[in-house]
Amino acid sequence: MKQKFTLLVFSILSIYISAQNTKNILFLGNSYTEVNNLPLLLKNVAISAGKNITYDSNTPGGHTLQGHFTNGTSPAKIAQGNWDYVVLQEQSQIPSFPDNYVNTNMFPYAKKLDSLINKYNPCAETVFYMTWGRKNGDASNCPTLPTVCTYVGMDNAIKTRYEMMAQQNQAIVSPVGAVWRYIRNNYPAIELYSSDESHPSLEGSYAAACAFYTVLFRDNPENITFNSTLNATTAQQIRWATKAVVYDAMSTWNVGKYDVHSQFTSVVSTSNPLTVQFNAEYNYPGATYLWSFGDGQTSNQKNPIHSYTADGVYTVNLKVSKCGTETYESKNITVSQLSTQEIKAENLSFFPNPAQDIIEIKNGKNVSYYEIYDAGSRLIQNGQPKENYINIQHLSKGIYIIRFKNKQGEPLLQSKLIKQ
Repeated sequence: MKQKFTLLVFSILSIYISAQNTKNILFLGNSYTEVNNLPLLLKNVAISAGKNITYDSNTPGGHTLQGHFTNGTSPAKIAQGNWDYVVLQEQSQIPSFPDNYVNTNMFPYAKKLDSLINKYNPCAETVFYMTWGRKNGDASNCPTLPTVCTYVGMDNAIKTRYEMMAQQNQAIVSPVGAVWRYIRNNYPAIELYSSDESHPSLEGSYAAACAFYTVLFRDNPENITFNSTLNATTAQQIRWATKAVVYDAMSTWNVGKYDVHSQFTSVVSTSNPLTVQFNAEYNYPGATYLWSFGDGQTSNQKNPIHSYTADGVYTVNLKVSKCGTETYESKNITVSQLSTQEIKAENLSFFPNPAQDIIEIKNGKNVSYYEIYDAGSRLIQNGQPKENYINIQHLSKGIYIIRFKNKQGEPLLQSKLIKQ
């Protein structure tokens, strides 16, 4: 029986690891994706690093994002659901066109496709496939659009537009074009283009596969051992380029930026000092929120209002869960009905606050006497500070008023003191 149990646990663990290492990907693009069968190339790259992908694609030659939204096939594939990533690639020239054109013919369709992805795949991420400038610029549009007359000018425009689409749709970028530029600058002997100076050679597609692997699995491309039919040196140089551009700068491409986070804020009511408005800082459609307020009470609202029954320092926890991911945030919240007018003196202060055992008076040469009062305004501790230190170890956790006086008995400072 023990052996069977061990095998069962191992099987469950293996299934879990397999699921973590396998990604379901839908590619919506055109010939830049279709040439050299980028999805299959990515699959082979992933397998060599101990990962795997399953994929589907719709990549008609010259297709645009507008075409994908309106052709029926791509929306149907999106609606099948269960994708981890949906890759969107615009026609190769359009991202470099003038603002009025992309604002009308590209950005709106990126948004519409992303909305479809979110509707049918609430756990999926949209990935924009950043392509590249043509080897010597876009000769066909150069006469009317000087910015695309060179590779650098065209590539700059394409990079900017893909970054804008990612920002507008809270999506990530697979920065293939940026990897290509690094290779052009650092390994100029590697030919990334086919003979038409537009479509990728095998080297160019291999660079794309390495970039996608790094972004989708968040893994170092140096773990890839598959070289396709490239010589080992060329494949290694492409992986080095991918590491430098992508893996070493993941946040640049929004990788992890839109993961679930649990940060929250709190605001004490001005009308009731025991009532607190809590707000989760991020909104995740489909996520669940679980609050623990530190007094035994909980809530599953996104932004709850909670009323405490007594003064105190409470540890508040928020757990946000979505698509199998859970994150946590914990903070200490102080609430008090104790009302006092604070008295401040220039340079005079004490720390830490909140405190546990000892507080230290800073610039306290004129302090001759101190008093500590509880929430009921009862004097519970007083005396002369010893070398500017006051021991509060014996105090119970809570909120107090501390008052410093000079030798004439005049108050110098009055403030709340929080004992943890």
